[in-house]
Amino acid sequence: MRMPAPDETVIARREAIAADLSRIVAADAVILPEDERRAYESDGLTAYRQLPLLVVLPSTTAEVAAVLRYCQKEGVKVVPRGAGTSLSGGALPLADGIILGLGKFNRVLEVDYDNRCAVVQPGVTNLGITTAVQGRGFYYAPDPSSQIACTIGGNVAENSGGVHCLKYGLTTNNVLGIEMVLINGEVLRLGGKHMDAEGYDLLGVMIGSEGLLGVVTEVTVRILPKPTTARAVLMGFPSNGSAGDCVAAIIGAGIIPGGMEMMDKPAIHAAEAFVHAGYPLDVEALLIVELDGPPAEVDHLIERVEAIGRANSAVSCRVSNSEAERMVFWAGRKAAFPAVGRISPDYYCVDPTIPRKRLADVLERMTQIATKHGLRVANVFHAGDGNLHPLILYDANKPGELDAAEQVGSEIMSYCVEVGGVLTGEHGVGVEKRDLMSTMFTEDDLNQQLRVKCAFDPDGLLNPGKQFPQLHRCAELGRLHIHHGQVPHPGIERL
Repeated sequence: MRMPAPDETVIARREAIAADLSRIVAADAVILPEDERRAYESDGLTAYRQLPLLVVLPSTTAEVAAVLRYCQKEGVKVVPRGAGTSLSGGALPLADGIILGLGKFNRVLEVDYDNRCAVVQPGVTNLGITTAVQGRGFYYAPDPSSQIACTIGGNVAENSGGVHCLKYGLTTNNVLGIEMVLINGEVLRLGGKHMDAEGYDLLGVMIGSEGLLGVVTEVTVRILPKPTTARAVLMGFPSNGSAGDCVAAIIGAGIIPGGMEMMDKPAIHAAEAFVHAGYPLDVEALLIVELDGPPAEVDHLIERVEAIGRANSAVSCRVSNSEAERMVFWAGRKAAFPAVGRISPDYYCVDPTIPRKRLADVLERMTQIATKHGLRVANVFHAGDGNLHPLILYDANKPGELDAAEQVGSEIMSYCVEVGGVLTGEHGVGVEKRDLMSTMFTEDDLNQQLRVKCAFDPDGLLNPGKQFPQLHRCAELGRLHIHHGQVPHPGIERL
């Protein structure tokens, strides 16, 4: 008897799973055609892509639970996906796994102004939360640059930040509760509208877990009253070092700005050409410092920040005198990524975080690393909390340049860990940093983290291949061995 060809086996498995899932969700919520699956083959880390086995788009928590229960029973791998804006490959599909898309979970369920919170589904965009509450003078504080597209579910998965995270915190500081579904179909609620919960901090474990522990189907977020006044200071510096010194001096003076962002010369020129924000082009570094609060407080702090800037060699200083002008200051920073895309065919962005006092040193080392590999780097980052976003410029059409860009990113992240920083500030580990985890964690650290994963997902079906360099199942926990170095991802194609 002729054995079926591998392709026939895959097709048969795909069709069987699709038929089963079509009895759980609507028939048109299961995506089989290759050209339709192609839309899900990559996330924001576009150098890697892989067609999923199939895509399923549930509409309710009950459907998510039923899908996950089925997948555990049949041993089907599951990659949860929101808007697919992850820059670390967190939503990268698997050839032998399904994509569980949460795009239909896009409703604001409740706004409770008395308790200053909102209950939303995971497919609501970050900016969509603010849009829903701004009519009453409220907003949602975390504001990643992709906020117009990224979803709150993805923010929870990656613990996203944004330009105002210095004062108002990351996602973990602004989420009060979640509803989640375990791989066995059990629905749990962690936290709620109250400020804190008793017992183990399972909510803290889930935020930033990158889809490895469960699927979030509802999020309760904290909303804040919009500050009475917000003004921004735009300061230019003759060097990255002087700008970094100014950052340290502002924080050292006890001033906590609403946001404090830094851009180097390549990023400044790219953003100005794209947005025409009025940025000075004769400086090496630009600092945007925003102060918010009561008018008298803001006016006082503006004067102090200007004085600190001048004491640290600022060669230009502009203060926003209207809301429109403040928004123009931020427009260039918010558009920095697409702006850099106009000056280079491709760029690769990493997001290590370092102690603020090492800013000048690390920026200089970045340039040295990039130059060594024949590439350039444009820097734009959250200066206040040391979360760097170096954009490594390359051309994927030139042989070897993608490899060089990845090597530059690897060396930059390793150096940041060396000076006391961490691999990721908000983009997550995904597949991008997975094989660098041993530069930051010991084998015992990684094994303990994996045990947490296995407590939630004993068969390793949720987003496998992400975050951990190990390739074993939970049954092997008694004889764990970390596979150091580059571990291949079966079925994943890198362009």
